[in-house]
Amino acid sequence: MAEAMLAGRRVLVAEDEYMLADDLRQALEDEGAVVLGPVPHLGDVLALIGQHPQIDAAVLDVNLGGEMVWPAADLLSERGVPFLLTTGYERSSVPSRHAHVTRCEKPITPAEIARALAREVQGCAAA
Repeated sequence: MAEAMLAGRRVLVAEDEYMLADDLRQALEDEGAVVLGPVPHLGDVLALIGQHPQIDAAVLDVNLGGEMVWPAADLLSERGVPFLLTTGYERSSVPSRHAHVTRCEKPITPAEIARALAREVQGCAAA
C-alpha cells in the first residue's frame, strides 16, 4: 500500500539525526518517493519549501538542532501539504494548531514512518 501511495510523490524530509535521516530517505525511496532532503536545519527546510512549489508530503522532526519546526509546519499547512511529525516530545508540546497532525514517537523505524506517511497521503486524497 505504501508503495502505491508514495510512488512518484515528492516528500520533504526534515531530520537532524544523520543515521535516521539517511535510513528514512532510503525507506521512502524504496516506496517510490522522490525525497527532497533530508534537511537538518530549519532555515534550509524553509528555503527548500520556498524553492519547491510541488511538495506532496513531508516528514518533520519537531526539533531540528534546537529549533522547533513550527514555521515549516505552518507553511506546509497553508499549502495543504500533508505531513507528519517525528518526535520524542509529549503531545502537549505540539501547538494547538498542529494538534491534529499525526505524531510518530521516537524511537520508530523508517519503515513505520513511511507507512504512516502513506496513510496521511491516502487520507488527504480521500478527503
